[in-house]
Amino acid sequence: MDTQWMIGLVVVIAVVVILASWLGARRLAPRSSKVLPAPPEDGRSAPQKVAFILNPIKNSADDARAKLGEACRAAGWPEPLILETTIADPGHSQTRRALDAGADVVLAGGGDGTVRVVTSELAGTDVPFGLVPLGTGNLLARNLGMDPGNLEANIATALHGQVRRIDMATIALENARTGSSTRDTFLVIAGIGLDAQVLADTKDDLKRKFGWLAYSEAGVRNLPGKRKKVRISIDDGPAHTVSIRSILFANCGKLPAGIDFIPEANIDDGELDIVVMSPRNTFGWVRIAAKTLLRHSVPIPVIEFHRGRKVRVVAHEPMGTQLDGDLSGDVTSLTVEVQPGALAVRVHPGTLEAIEATAYPYEADEF
Repeated sequence: MDTQWMIGLVVVIAVVVILASWLGARRLAPRSSKVLPAPPEDGRSAPQKVAFILNPIKNSADDARAKLGEACRAAGWPEPLILETTIADPGHSQTRRALDAGADVVLAGGGDGTVRVVTSELAGTDVPFGLVPLGTGNLLARNLGMDPGNLEANIATALHGQVRRIDMATIALENARTGSSTRDTFLVIAGIGLDAQVLADTKDDLKRKFGWLAYSEAGVRNLPGKRKKVRISIDDGPAHTVSIRSILFANCGKLPAGIDFIPEANIDDGELDIVVMSPRNTFGWVRIAAKTLLRHSVPIPVIEFHRGRKVRVVAHEPMGTQLDGDLSGDVTSLTVEVQPGALAVRVHPGTLEAIEATAYPYEADEF
């Protein structure tokens, strides 16, 4: 009976989190749903050379291609340079080709994986990035206050929006058992532990049918489990051993559907927000869910918030990792560093200010 009660409670929590996420997404939509005006036709706005890195397998890819062409013609600009990604090359060479062609703005049409690859090539340049979200999670879009369902508004913002510089992060991943090591970037949230496990176990057919809601089903299945020991150090400080289910490294804090999971994780503050989750059982997850939904700042022992520019984690055994919703393999150690203001991105006027105004205060924990 106790087991059935606990399972029922977990299901209820999952439903509440899903509902709160959906409501959060609905509240985000008005911030970016207004289509920006096209530039004036009297010559005061110079034509732009637009490059569009497009993932052709996305459902709305053809529609995005057509609407972008219409928007460029309406502005009196040349036809956009459209470069499609492939399985072998998800956007690296296409973005470099766009830069070599002298693009004034580079747009990415696809999911978070396409966005991450394109922005990794644009990092450190002055060429602005325009986001046309076509994926499932659309993490960066949600953190920029965009409505992923409004294709016309997102194209207008990418072409005519204000430029704002945001942070990125680099991550070095190592697996001592296999001898492998990689270096990559991310824009929103990377993680080690449960979050990667949930992504790995999310069913593709559910993702096709229900989008981001499919992650909730996998999350419920993976809530039971044992904590694992890791050593973590922040800003080259002393390493501390902790038992965890998951550690998140956040450049910004909204999860799929707009739920605010990490308070005051701003995308341009020059710091990472590090979240250490260590619940022993289902009740621990209940406490984390309650803290998230009620948005209270009272500390609880099963979740800690830290802040820094660099963080290193060493695991006692290989653990799964993810970068902006893409699996990045099992590792025994990783090092994450923030790159302040590395990316110039076009946003709807006032969007980031509105998002940051909704954050609630908290104090970072100390080891």
